[in-house]
Amino acid sequence: MHRRTLLKLGIGATVILVAAGGGVALLNPALSDGRLSDSARAVMHAVARAVLDGALPPAADERDKAIEAHLQRLDAAIADFPSATQAELSQLLALLAAAPGRVALAGLTSAWSQASVTQVQASLQGMRLSSLALKQQAYHALRDLTNAAYFSDPSAWQRMGYPGPSDI
Repeated sequence: MHRRTLLKLGIGATVILVAAGGGVALLNPALSDGRLSDSARAVMHAVARAVLDGALPPAADERDKAIEAHLQRLDAAIADFPSATQAELSQLLALLAAAPGRVALAGLTSAWSQASVTQVQASLQGMRLSSLALKQQAYHALRDLTNAAYFSDPSAWQRMGYPGPSDI
C-alpha cells in the first residue's frame, strides 16, 4: 500500500469515527446536567481502576469506596467545567461507552465493566502510543481527569505518604 493511500484511509477512518461519535453522543449523552451517566460512570470506573492501580487501597471494599468517592469528585469537577468542555467530554465518553467506539478508539473488545485492569491498561497504552492525535488526546483527557479527581482528595495523599501542603 502506498503512503498516500494509507494517509487517506487514516483520515477517512478518523472522519467516520468522529461523525459516528457525534451521532452516538446525540442519541445517548454521557453527561446529564454536568453529571456522568451510568454508561459514562462505567467507562470512568474502569479507567480509574487502571490508571490508579497501585494507588488505590488494596482491600476490595476499601478500593470500591475509594473509586465511588473518586467518581463523586469527578462529577463535582465536571459540573464546574464550561459548557463547551462538558460537551466535548460528553462526546468522548459517549463514544467510548458505545461498543463500536470503544473498539475503534480504545481497541478494547470487552465491555468496560467486564474488562480486567490489565486489559484497560493495555487499551490506554495503545491510545497513548497511537499515531492518531485523536486517540492521544482522548488518552490524556481520561488520565488527567482521573488523576486530578483522585489526588484532590487528602485521604489519597496519606496512602502515598504525602503529608499535604505546608502551612505558610
